[in-house]
Amino acid sequence: MLRRWMLPILFLALGLAAAARQIAQGSPVAAVTLLLIFLVGAVLLSPLIFPRSVSTAEALHRSAADGRPIVYWRPGCRFCMRLRTRLGRHAYRMHWVDIWSDPDGAAAVRAATGGDETVPTVVVAGEPHVNPDPRWVRAQLP
Repeated sequence: MLRRWMLPILFLALGLAAAARQIAQGSPVAAVTLLLIFLVGAVLLSPLIFPRSVSTAEALHRSAADGRPIVYWRPGCRFCMRLRTRLGRHAYRMHWVDIWSDPDGAAAVRAATGGDETVPTVVVAGEPHVNPDPRWVRAQLP
């Protein structure tokens, strides 16, 4: 659980340190600006911008019932963030599995990628696609 939040916490700590330094130098406006920039960065690196994750078993069950793709992802992955932001509101029409909180999800990704945990891995109709183009993913949505 802590592993998912390590990068955002580190980013926020760096922002606080940078802001404290600006305040010590007498620049409160620069301190607030830096703190806001780092805060936005921490949120973008956190699991907060992603739809609620489900387990691999639940995602497979739901996907079999409704035909929606499964996305295996992990917090802090810039390619996962790219996919999530480019999908916009359509991201909620997919089943998301955080491989850091679901060992079965990590195993499924390793099986699909030949041993690596390369994410995002999108499974459409049982066929895995590693780091696919977001436009292609959107076209696969039912």
